[in-house]
Amino acid sequence: MKSKYELHQIPGGVPVKSWTRGVFFEDGARNQLANIARLPIVGPHVAAMPDVHIGIGATVGSVIPTTKAIIPAAVGVDIGCGMMAVRTSMQANDLPDQLSKVRASIERTVPVGFNDWQRRSSRKSLGIGPPASVETAWKPLEKGFARIAQINKHLGESKAVQQLGTLGGGNHFIEVCLDESDRVWVMLHSGSRGVGNRIGQYFIRLAQKDMRGHIANLPDKNLAYFEEGSQHFDDYVAAVGWAQAFARQNREVMMQRILHSMRTDLGLVFTCDKQAVNCHHNYVQKETHFGQEVWLTRKGAVSAAEGDMGIIPGSMGARSYIVRGKGNAESFNSCSHGAGRTMSRTKAKKVISLEQHEQAMTGIEARLDRGVLDESPAAYKDIDTVMQAQTDLVDIVHTLTQIVNVKG
Repeated sequence: MKSKYELHQIPGGVPVKSWTRGVFFEDGARNQLANIARLPIVGPHVAAMPDVHIGIGATVGSVIPTTKAIIPAAVGVDIGCGMMAVRTSMQANDLPDQLSKVRASIERTVPVGFNDWQRRSSRKSLGIGPPASVETAWKPLEKGFARIAQINKHLGESKAVQQLGTLGGGNHFIEVCLDESDRVWVMLHSGSRGVGNRIGQYFIRLAQKDMRGHIANLPDKNLAYFEEGSQHFDDYVAAVGWAQAFARQNREVMMQRILHSMRTDLGLVFTCDKQAVNCHHNYVQKETHFGQEVWLTRKGAVSAAEGDMGIIPGSMGARSYIVRGKGNAESFNSCSHGAGRTMSRTKAKKVISLEQHEQAMTGIEARLDRGVLDESPAAYKDIDTVMQAQTDLVDIVHTLTQIVNVKG
């Protein structure tokens, strides 16, 4: 299939290839991509996914290959953020008639928003820490966390174990969905929580400090980078790798707890597919593209190598997709990570009314308060238009429609 990207020649930089035909592509995002493309460490080109929108320094929905260097701000502070989905043996009619019971069960099982295992009110009065299952899941991460604490005392002060198995806020969510055959799926979106944020912030500032003699030559100070061979580069690779492992484990723990609660709390009887989908969409790793070894940063993008399974969610009121990658080399084997925002959180809260939000969420068991207006469907691009723009990147395997939504 012929590639559907648009080619943008950047004066003084490498080209940008964007899968943005028919979708909103703001000037601010275009300018950020041009800034990235002008960095001497970037190439052979930069890829922009159809959910592309402005970020801090680096554009959300971008795929950035760097040679012997990494840009910490391109990876960002929600290191390892991603999706997980599991298909169950249940059909829609196996669920309780009152879906509010399902949402309440999930919210009792997984701390959401700013809550963690210490600050969760139902456990705080008892002075109870993480459940035994969380403590067990923390064990493989413990040694790596100790190394991070040696890098910087501040990083080791994070109560990471208290946040393992917790959702967080913002655009993170848990959903119960139905596919095209009315099979029930559980899907969730989360990352490395407070510890990932702390790691990201620390190394972003450190990169800016390291480049203080050259930062005036950068198009944006947030594009400061570490070069291979430096101690700070090695420290960052170790820390970001650990945070990505934490994020993946975080999703695993939440999913296990949700499925367990559906069985024990709600009395549902079901099995799950052996193979779950668990994919990052905010991460960096070493890959080979066009015959060259690079550090590839997917900032709001999913690996879509041939046969790779991925998840592309819409907004909290729109359908989501389970996809299989086609291995398009021009996109660095990547696809979008969602629908992509059309307006900032601040703007969304100003222009979207509670009535509009309630109408958009008709038929979905979810929060209908002003606290989630910045996540309302109107704040996002149309997911079907986004999918149409990347038919050369992925095949749709399942279409999911949510019936229960839990927001942080």
